[in-house]
Amino acid sequence: MAGLISPRPLSYMHNSMQYNPYHRAGIIGYGEAQGNVVAPLAITPDQSNLGPYADGAQAAANLAVHEEQKIYNLVIDLLDPAAREGALLELSKKREQFDELALVLWHSFGIMPALLQEIVSVYPLLSPPNLTAHVSNRVCNALALLQCVASHPDTRQLFLNAHIPLFLYPFLNTTSKTRPFEYLRLTSLGVIGALVKQNDNNTVIHFLLSTEIIPLCLRIMETGSELSKTVAIFIVQKILLDETGLTYICHTYERFYAVGTVLSNMVNQLVETQAVRLLKHVVRCYLRLSDNLRAREALRACLPEPLRDNTFAALLKGDMVTKRCLTTLLNNLNE
Repeated sequence: MAGLISPRPLSYMHNSMQYNPYHRAGIIGYGEAQGNVVAPLAITPDQSNLGPYADGAQAAANLAVHEEQKIYNLVIDLLDPAAREGALLELSKKREQFDELALVLWHSFGIMPALLQEIVSVYPLLSPPNLTAHVSNRVCNALALLQCVASHPDTRQLFLNAHIPLFLYPFLNTTSKTRPFEYLRLTSLGVIGALVKQNDNNTVIHFLLSTEIIPLCLRIMETGSELSKTVAIFIVQKILLDETGLTYICHTYERFYAVGTVLSNMVNQLVETQAVRLLKHVVRCYLRLSDNLRAREALRACLPEPLRDNTFAALLKGDMVTKRCLTTLLNNLNE
């Protein structure tokens, strides 16, 4: 798998508390790829002009170095099966506090295989469904770290090249409505959502269209919890917003019918649930479908009546953006 092998084991991190994560003796290959020596993450400020604030600045700098070292030690612990569970939990909590965690995870020897091992080890519990809350929480912490890697601009393409999203599809393919399974599906959707969230996601869309992500998301949009439905339809919406994705879905009647049927069922459910977040995504999906001439012709006949007759007027009161989208959709279909 590209990017996973480093000439040195992570154990060398233990040798020095002054470890510089981007030194040539650190994350092998990153500095060379950049062509320049990258400064360490923790920079001790010049205190010559800080006066009475010097002690505070030094304390803050020391704390930052200490926190970084804790991160590196936790990453090392991922290689130890006995310490891995605790490390997964702590790193998942700290992932938003350390901007370069994705780079450390990806470029450190053995770390990505360790995370994949956590995922694969759960497969036997999926069918028949035998997933406990404890096991679900543990694998979701591993998935949270994968989401970190999927979100970072310098590791996102490497993540795709290694086809790592495919390891998550067995989780998306489950149907049990128990909380451990629902949590597992939601966290897996979060990884895919992190991939498509970026603006420059044409490569991501091409990859996803070569997989079964659309049928998996459509089923979750029909049967999942409100939160899972929201993330699943967000992924479908991002695929539709890409020109290649829109063309793909509208290319055959079967694909358009599959998406249109699920959206129509969601509208009927929304009449009862009044879930405004879901409604916003449904309207945007229909609006984007109406940009395709063949789909527009079909929608003239099959657009759900609640979207035509002001059923959701009270729900969208004050939401001018969604109301404008719905008005534009209806105008497109009346042309």
